Amino acid sequence: MTRLPLQAALFDMDGTLVDTERLWWEAVERVAGRPLTEADRPEVLGRPVEHTARWLAAGTGRPAAGLAGALHREFADRVRAGVVPRPGALALLDALARERVPTALVTASPRAVADLVLDALGASRFAVTVTADDTEHTKPAPDPYLAACAALGVDPAACVAVEDTETGVASAEAAGCAVLAVPSLAPIAPAPGRTVVAGLEGVTPDRLRSLLPRRLRVMTWNLWYGGTKVRDHRAKQLEVLTEADVDVVGLQETYGSAAEELAEALGWHHHRAGENLGIISRHPVTAGLGDPDVGFYGAAGARIRVRGGEVDADMEVDVWTVHLDCAPYGPYEAAFDGLAADALTAHEEGRLARLGDALRRIEEGPDLPVVLVGDFNCPSHLDRPDVGWPVTRAAEAAGFADSYREAHPDPVREPGHTWSPVHAEHEDGSGRPEPQDRIDFVLHRGLRVLDSRTLVTGGIRPWPDVEDNDWPSDHAAVITTFAVAPAAVCGKSVGDGA
Repeated sequence: MTRLPLQAALFDMDGTLVDTERLWWEAVERVAGRPLTEADRPEVLGRPVEHTARWLAAGTGRPAAGLAGALHREFADRVRAGVVPRPGALALLDALARERVPTALVTASPRAVADLVLDALGASRFAVTVTADDTEHTKPAPDPYLAACAALGVDPAACVAVEDTETGVASAEAAGCAVLAVPSLAPIAPAPGRTVVAGLEGVTPDRLRSLLPRRLRVMTWNLWYGGTKVRDHRAKQLEVLTEADVDVVGLQETYGSAAEELAEALGWHHHRAGENLGIISRHPVTAGLGDPDVGFYGAAGARIRVRGGEVDADMEVDVWTVHLDCAPYGPYEAAFDGLAADALTAHEEGRLARLGDALRRIEEGPDLPVVLVGDFNCPSHLDRPDVGWPVTRAAEAAGFADSYREAHPDPVREPGHTWSPVHAEHEDGSGRPEPQDRIDFVLHRGLRVLDSRTLVTGGIRPWPDVEDNDWPSDHAAVITTFAVAPAAVCGKSVGDGA
């Protein structure tokens, strides 16, 4: 499993890059006419001028607009008197520029104040600047960081935000960024996806890269009679898996030894259940889950220990693969028999019972992230709202999200059909079009989706002339890329010593 590449570094301004938090604190004290205390911090640090002005107005009875103007003037005067970069800030910005990592300034200060600071720092250091004037909602809302990422054309999950207040941290995390917190006046607690250091001295682009989520790519694939309908099927399966660059694969229709053979050829780990189900993984399999002698239809799982590498601790993820009964098949009954919605849902009882058994077994396990993949042999209620397909509804009720629909919410624009790349016409010879549906799923609970897609590669001839197909299955595969956030880290800046 690899880490996401660093697409951009996003910097707060006040207290993070420049030592202005104390200037702001002094400005608020001057306008308030009294010393500030610890209890005042949540209304002052990391807050836009308008927020602090409204807070002062509530306590003094003075007009908020006049207070905001006074705060602007007091703070701007102090900034003009001299902005001092925080130790290590310019060195980090210069290092990012040398490595061509885009940077953005994301501040809750107004544009007029940000421009004063940019004059001191060098506006050319930043590709994008987002101020309190540029979004409807500022920190702690995610809007400023989302706006910066949109302007840069980057994924928030592949960005690190550098912040010095809880308000700014909340904004960056709500946008989906990893966070390096460098507290200036108030402490910040570590949390998953958040690293806390004393300062920026010694922080490098590589250190920022180490904070990004790790990538876990999970695939579901029905091998279609183990792949035996296609010539040289094992070599073609291995080619697909190698080029897909996946980490864990839930297999159906393994027909005996496919999981073992694929894992051995790849140098991976595996778990086999019965004659039909298997899980292969480049990470160690620490336990088999479910019935090891499951029949042709059913579910099986494996606990995967995802290696963290030099920076992060290992973590465990449970991966389950399911294969539900192929008959009666709802899309046929709807297209060919004209069954109404209530009849279609009534015929899902067998699949619903098998999935229910799998869900019960999952609930008996520990509180770990879970990925539930497989050939469900039924459509999703997210794709066909005219029928309340109960199987996918049951998974949703158990807390599982559909990763493909998270990545592609519009079923009209992105149908994501997995049945069937080789069946354009129904195989009974009638010439009727084969219903195309999404019946293979990568569901999850406790992970974050970065991307999801279907996969079919190479030349494909339709059934029955399939033996020379490059794609050795009658299903499309589904691959979802998850972000696995690092654990909470708290420590000194690199320059602070041991």
